[in-house]
Amino acid sequence: MSRTALFAVVLLTLGACHREAKDPALLVASGHVEATDVRISTKVAGRLQTFGLQEGDKIQTGQELGRIDTTDIALALQQAHAERDQAAAELSLRVAGPRQEDIAGARAQVAVAKADLDGAQKDLDRMQGLLDSGSGTTKSRDDARTRRDVSAARVQGARDALAALEHGSRPQEIASSRARTAASDARIAQLEQQMKDAVVVSPVNGVVTEKIAQAGELLQAGAGLCVITDLADAWLTVYVGGPDLARIRIGQEAEVVTDDGQTRKGKITYISPQAEFTPKNVQTRDEREKLVYKVKVGLDNQDGLFKPGMPAEAHLRRTEKVTQ
Repeated sequence: MSRTALFAVVLLTLGACHREAKDPALLVASGHVEATDVRISTKVAGRLQTFGLQEGDKIQTGQELGRIDTTDIALALQQAHAERDQAAAELSLRVAGPRQEDIAGARAQVAVAKADLDGAQKDLDRMQGLLDSGSGTTKSRDDARTRRDVSAARVQGARDALAALEHGSRPQEIASSRARTAASDARIAQLEQQMKDAVVVSPVNGVVTEKIAQAGELLQAGAGLCVITDLADAWLTVYVGGPDLARIRIGQEAEVVTDDGQTRKGKITYISPQAEFTPKNVQTRDEREKLVYKVKVGLDNQDGLFKPGMPAEAHLRRTEKVTQ
């Protein structure tokens, strides 16, 4: 091939590349990949007994991540069961009512108290007769009256106790016993749930991107253990200028290109309704002073190509303008 012909081919090639780069229908937006981070925390307080995972480990939903020591919970659970047994026994006694033996014993106490009252009344009558005949003293008569009054009070107390036994427990007392039993059941259920929660499992598939705690640490409820990144739920965040906003759509397909030239399909999942200044990580000052709109491009990341913080470009085809 002659030098002239080779020069012509080079010019044609450069011209084609220039036309492709200046394609008015192509919108190229740069940004960084983000993914859903799930912070895994303990629901119960205690010492972290086992926690062997490392950063970079792949995790499956339901996989055990670690265990909290349950010695204190187990002891509290034993106490709760004992308190529940006591409350249940008290409820059974109140519902069953008094035994016939208890009622018979109470009636006997009434009879004894009445016998004492009769004796005290006779002593009082005798002392009063002696006082009336001039052979007794006022003090002796007053002492006998006091004994008679005390015996009368004892008779009334014995009768009230007998009546209480015969009527049995009041409805309010039975309801109170049932409430204590229910409270004990709730406490047991709470502690049993804490025993289950002491085994920490992963709620998502992903990769451990940060390990926060170490085995042997004493943790409070809610303390973080690790961060799992769900790489399957990744997206590219880019920013689009106002003039281009009307020519892209939610659900529109995009081609996402990495710095090394690998491409994957994507789809616009979010367009911000509010404008903002371009973030500071944009390189030039002129670009940072522009008002732009955040756009999220959902990524098909089943092979794990995209990682959080990774730069990439979204190639979007502008839709045609509607002419009136």
